[in-house]
Amino acid sequence: MTNKTKVAVVYHSGYGHTKVQAEAVLSGIKSVDGVEALLIEATEATENLELLADAGAIIFGSPTYMGTVSAPFKAFMDASSAIWMKGGWKDKLAGGFTNSASQSGDKTGTIQTMSVFAAQHGMVWVGLDLPPGNNSTGGSEDAMNRMGASLGAMAQSLSDVGPDVGPPKADQETAHYYGARVANAALRWAA
Repeated sequence: MTNKTKVAVVYHSGYGHTKVQAEAVLSGIKSVDGVEALLIEATEATENLELLADAGAIIFGSPTYMGTVSAPFKAFMDASSAIWMKGGWKDKLAGGFTNSASQSGDKTGTIQTMSVFAAQHGMVWVGLDLPPGNNSTGGSEDAMNRMGASLGAMAQSLSDVGPDVGPPKADQETAHYYGARVANAALRWAA
């Protein structure tokens, strides 16, 4: 039996939209041979950080609330300080994704918060390598990376629709792609 590289997704979802995005990231991870995928809600991770001890990569996910991560996700970040003091996540790969109702919604601030958090832990960040999908007349709302992100995967879910409708397929496809990208990077990093 061979050991698989573990890639964990730690997320918080207030209304279910970010959970849909997290599940799409997870699906992308699972599409890569040789990788074990873990989906952990932030509250559970806060209570049991050991779930992440043997993960080669951790992908962070939170809705964007008031220009940054949600309070439950921030509680997870704060709870990790004991791991930080021991360098427990040093040299693990990291990535991040977020969702908001607005097209911008200051989502970049959320991903930057996650990337600084990862840097403080000594982690190595993996960005999104897709060109913007909707920044020209040839673009489309149906294109992957329609939000035009580079630092991580971003999604938009309109505030008056449930998680059965948002985020749209293009954002879910972007999240899937990003999960696979981080998983492939974790395999190379572990080699």
